[in-house]
Amino acid sequence: MKQKIIALLMMLLATWQITSCAQTRHSKEQNIESKKTLVAFFSRAGENYGVGNIEKGNTHIIAEMIAAETGSDLFHILPVTSYPSDYTECTTVAKRELNANARPTIQGDAAVEDYDIIFIGYPIWWGDMPMPVYTFIEKHDWQGKTIIPFCTHEGSGLSGTENKLKSVCKGSSVLEGLAVRGTTAQNKQEQARQSVKNWLHKLKY
Repeated sequence: MKQKIIALLMMLLATWQITSCAQTRHSKEQNIESKKTLVAFFSRAGENYGVGNIEKGNTHIIAEMIAAETGSDLFHILPVTSYPSDYTECTTVAKRELNANARPTIQGDAAVEDYDIIFIGYPIWWGDMPMPVYTFIEKHDWQGKTIIPFCTHEGSGLSGTENKLKSVCKGSSVLEGLAVRGTTAQNKQEQARQSVKNWLHKLKY
């Protein structure tokens, strides 16, 4: 009789543990799903380093992959005055803007204040985010927001831009970013997609 009672108690304990774990996992999934997420990104088509003339920018490709995986809204940060299509001319303009700490006017906006999690994407230009990204950032209150950076590059990685986001997005939490080579985004998209999935899984998104 005593053995039967012990066996019954063990079965009840096992059932409780399984139910508890399932409820915790379900609660966590619901918590993530209840968050409103945005992917805001700057990207440029035309002639790009390492990939030639492209119809869709490298960062644009990664942004769409992130949005597809997370169900996020998308906002493309577009300057009113387009950058030159020629690569060399574009780098000249970008360097001039960086040196002047310019804030180019952008088209439209996204209501960042309505979102909980904001992915911010950009190519690395002269070791920094393109200046239109700063224009977008400075329009908004980032208090209490979770920011997740991602970039495309050809060797620089994120180039310290996570710290720059922490500095300019006051009151936000900046999580670990993702850096994808532009050549990978354009020419090895399944590899890029897997990198996105692995990164999001690590972040528990």
